[in-house]
Amino acid sequence: MSGQNPSSERRGEGRNLAVALACGVLVGAMTGAAFAAVPLYNWFCRTTGFGGTPQVAASAPGEVLARKILVRFDANVSGGLPWRFEPEINSIEVQVGETVTVNYTVTNLSARATVGQASYNVSPPTVGAYFTKVNCFCFTDQRLKAGESREMPVVFYIDPQLVKDSDQDSLNTITLSYTMYPVRQQEPPHAERVVAPGRT
Repeated sequence: MSGQNPSSERRGEGRNLAVALACGVLVGAMTGAAFAAVPLYNWFCRTTGFGGTPQVAASAPGEVLARKILVRFDANVSGGLPWRFEPEINSIEVQVGETVTVNYTVTNLSARATVGQASYNVSPPTVGAYFTKVNCFCFTDQRLKAGESREMPVVFYIDPQLVKDSDQDSLNTITLSYTMYPVRQQEPPHAERVVAPGRT
């Protein structure tokens, strides 16, 4: 009975080590991709307007065109958030390139402070690349005291580049939709009990 060649054993161990290393690198890459998927998807949507995600700009375009489009406003509240949330107007006709400010009102109907965050999109989804926000309450969490009401503005415009897109030639209505979701609040640390001198 002949023994195994030591050199072939070393080659086999080397192959096993290479396979194990490759598997480890693959698992690490897949884990990293999973963590990066959500921020990358959000960045992609904000950049391209995919799925009706509006764009964000620091200032208005400086060009107002004659074409007008009706913008409708929609407001929803997710379960678990005791708020009343609605736009001050249901719709407004705006010129392409015109900067417009519209207020939404929100009221905390509960007897305790609550926090909400708005998600948003526009429809039809293909117009997301041209609907641009300059300022919006949806950029930050909203904290309301018990019974508090607040006006919250959104400042937006429709990018004049829209008129160069032949797919938007028949567009006459855009709907801006918000949904408020509850934000879980961190529990405040429990205060330590202070014992008066001479007492236990």
